Amino acid sequence: MQGSIRKAVLPVGGLGTRFLPATKAIPKEMLPVVDKPLIQYGVEEARAAGIEEIIFVTSRGKAAIEDHFDHHWELMATLEARGKTAELELARSMMATAGKISYTRQPEALGLGHAVWCARKLVGREPFAVILPDDLVLGQPGCLSQLVEAYEKVGGNLVAVEDVPREHTNRYGILDVVSDDGRLAEAKGLVEKPRPDVAPSTLSIIGRYILQPEVFDELDRQERGAGNEIQLTDAMARTIGRQPFHGLRFEGRRFDCGNKAGFLEANFAYALEREDLAPAAREILSRYSAKVS
Repeated sequence: MQGSIRKAVLPVGGLGTRFLPATKAIPKEMLPVVDKPLIQYGVEEARAAGIEEIIFVTSRGKAAIEDHFDHHWELMATLEARGKTAELELARSMMATAGKISYTRQPEALGLGHAVWCARKLVGREPFAVILPDDLVLGQPGCLSQLVEAYEKVGGNLVAVEDVPREHTNRYGILDVVSDDGRLAEAKGLVEKPRPDVAPSTLSIIGRYILQPEVFDELDRQERGAGNEIQLTDAMARTIGRQPFHGLRFEGRRFDCGNKAGFLEANFAYALEREDLAPAAREILSRYSAKVS
């Protein structure tokens, strides 16, 4: 409706303080869920949705992310010499086509809106996706693929949403809903982390967005919001009335890998989905379930 979605922004500049000491020298986004780093799940989801260009918004100490998607000729040569064809194909699948991955720096941690704003020159004046790697979504088709399909029908700004307990509304951006058919909800407003007693709904935004470039015009104001940060939610809210805004209830299970419990659960869930690991995972879980009960 307003142009195909070719580019995705992945903000990965955070310090990962909730996962210290593991994240002192390793980017949080490189922590593995089973045997694959969080960041790779996000990139694979983007590619599956037809994204052609990945834009990482990084910060100091994130070089491991760049290395992960780069060519590692010593590794390739060793795998090939040893006849490890399966491992060689895995390594090749992570490599980016030249010019299809870009990196830009967020010099200060000033919020999600600021991180997205840092990518404005690389995005240009076209609609784009945002993927927050901390939000891992298990399901087929991928969460972003579902958003792209819905976007082709409604256009405008579109976010993935899920209902949360009312006592948790102060953790999320919450939609003020005009209409809701059970899957797509049209919003007349957004509120960043409202108190439960004043939250307009319990429909919360998770880390998947399709946004129009006009959001950059709002982010140009550099206005501070909740937590004294530049909030993406505030910028999106100011476009409502000029552009359609919808929330999509996606199909799949979301894991908040920004906290340790969610990260641990994601490892269990993804292991159980693997044919090669599911039997061992079930046996391990049953062994420990006796201690829980």
